[in-house]
Amino acid sequence: MLFSSHIGANLHLNLIPFDGTWQFCKGDSNICICRESLPPSCRRSSATLSVHNEVVTMETEGMCGEQKGLKLKWFDVGPNLTNTQKHAISQLSPTLSNRCKALMRRAICFSPQEENLPFLLASWVKAMKPKRCHWLLILKEMKKLDFPFYFEVMEYALMENSFEPNVRDYTKLIDAYAKKDRVHDALKIFQTMKDRGVQCDQVTLTVLIHMYSKAGDLYRAKEAFEEIRLPDKRAYGSMVMAYIRAQELCLAESLLKQMEAKEVFVGREVYKAMLRSYSNSGDADGAQRIFDAIQFAGIVPDSRLCALLVNAYCLAGKIEGARSCIDNMRNAGLKPNDKCIALMLGAYNRDGKLESALDFLMKLEKDGVEIEEEASEVLARWLRQIGVIEEVGLVLREFLEVKRRGIASSP
Repeated sequence: MLFSSHIGANLHLNLIPFDGTWQFCKGDSNICICRESLPPSCRRSSATLSVHNEVVTMETEGMCGEQKGLKLKWFDVGPNLTNTQKHAISQLSPTLSNRCKALMRRAICFSPQEENLPFLLASWVKAMKPKRCHWLLILKEMKKLDFPFYFEVMEYALMENSFEPNVRDYTKLIDAYAKKDRVHDALKIFQTMKDRGVQCDQVTLTVLIHMYSKAGDLYRAKEAFEEIRLPDKRAYGSMVMAYIRAQELCLAESLLKQMEAKEVFVGREVYKAMLRSYSNSGDADGAQRIFDAIQFAGIVPDSRLCALLVNAYCLAGKIEGARSCIDNMRNAGLKPNDKCIALMLGAYNRDGKLESALDFLMKLEKDGVEIEEEASEVLARWLRQIGVIEEVGLVLREFLEVKRRGIASSP
């Protein structure tokens, strides 16, 4: 049985499959006048869909004679809804048009075991004749409701002339697949876009760079980057991240310098990722260069960025450099966070410099900086190693008792 978007108007009955039943509707009316269950021998057994050419071919077994020649049409849901489905339907935006609400209701109640999504969408397009604005509203609503077949609906929309797809629509789907680490599906859409003669732009190439970067394919990321004639901040940032993920920090830093020469600066998160890479490898010089580049880009370092620099100096065994970083933080009005203090105590512990550690803590106390959980644990382990943890614990208990009495006696 062949159903096309150009079926003649001389057919007066419409056949709608739903949950093993079929609805018969009169003409183009939106009122269902009859609903019957088909015997098992009359139900659809398989479907071959050619929706891209606006043709739906249905292969059926034992179609009853009275149903032959009926025009297929999409229709509303039945009365047997679960509470979850009723709640989801009630959450639909009241500004949706009736044709959009109709598809959303059926989508919410859609069962992949009993229905075919492309067939459902083809029926809706045939009946409702949507425009681009309707497709956009449908996709927005499905994304909001976290519709499980959102990607399939978006792919179908790209095949529909009524959607009027452009390069940005393809890019959005490629990006959505990339964020889900579905690289194969993203590349399939990209190839489809090229096959249809849609020229990819800088935004599409930037998305591809980011996708290849996450997938660990530096070569293809570089290829995509080289296709961009005038890279912008996002394109540069994606390529820098690709180098960082590939542990090519020298190439990443070289690209940053090229950007600085053009007065183009990446965002804070890219600089932070670069600084973290140098920090984790204990490259204090590299971390300091990136920290300086952050300030040159007009980004004000916070305590987390400073902690990464402190960590780099500590791992490199340059305690004085780390101490200098914390002193600079205090001079700039930034309080060292718990991570910074813990790193410093750990570094002093490795070098056995207890007096320097105590001097460091006393200066922090004068500035009103309190030792929190992580730093306290580092200090406790150190004191336990040298066998004075019990004495320190006794002193702390006496101090807390005196403090408690002072609070109780205060007016």
